[in-house]
Amino acid sequence: MKAATAIGIGIALVSLIVGGIMKGTQPTQLINPAAFVIILPTTLGCTIAAMGMDRAKLIPTLYKKAISPEPMDLAGSVKQLTGFAERARKDGLLALEEEIESIEDDFTRKGMQLVVDGTDPELLAEVLEADTQAMHARHKQNANVFIKAGAFSPTIGVMGTVIGLVHVLGNLSAPETLGPSIATAFIATLYGIGAANIIFLPVGNRLANLSAEEVQYRTLLLEGILAIQAGDNPRVVQEKLLSYVPPADRGEVTGEDPKLRAVDGGAGEAQAA
Repeated sequence: MKAATAIGIGIALVSLIVGGIMKGTQPTQLINPAAFVIILPTTLGCTIAAMGMDRAKLIPTLYKKAISPEPMDLAGSVKQLTGFAERARKDGLLALEEEIESIEDDFTRKGMQLVVDGTDPELLAEVLEADTQAMHARHKQNANVFIKAGAFSPTIGVMGTVIGLVHVLGNLSAPETLGPSIATAFIATLYGIGAANIIFLPVGNRLANLSAEEVQYRTLLLEGILAIQAGDNPRVVQEKLLSYVPPADRGEVTGEDPKLRAVDGGAGEAQAA
């Protein structure tokens, strides 16, 4: 689901608040502007120190990407590459030059241009794999922005609590205020641990998963491009690429009902047994 990250964070926050209310904690007791100032800006500062300002500037964009990622149309790419294979089989590889301008995906367009230019297959694979590796490395650094923030935040929360306890211990002459003061001091720890486990780490892991999915998507594209260059039968190209597509989505390519295909496959296996 496209909005899974936002939904997950929302569920986590609501369940935390509702659970606190069930235990007798009022939501207003969890509001502490001082703890907020200690945790978030300090965590941001530490993250900038660790990852650099250029990465930190990407945080709003990365949040947007994690919460609303661009969908990868695996089935559409299989149909497109199969169409290219049919055109190449019929009219030759040079005929694909007319198709290049209409390709929206940069990676696919780059690969098909290399095919039309007559690039050696090994060199073509090397170029596209290097492009994918560089992309994956960038994405890993982007995800690390949130992973690092998730590592700093709990410790900074403890530091905020220590600051609060210093104030409490400096005012022992008023014992009637000790309970509320200690409770307020621990809000910083709650903010630090909560921010790490509900906001920073889930987003970092989401970005890492999206990167892995894009690497898999590019692997599909590379397989298709090399198969087209090799002159493989379009049907073979389609079947080869369908292995990368979830079974539920394969009907978009084949026109078959995936449930019927699953039933037929299961019957065949049972008969063979």
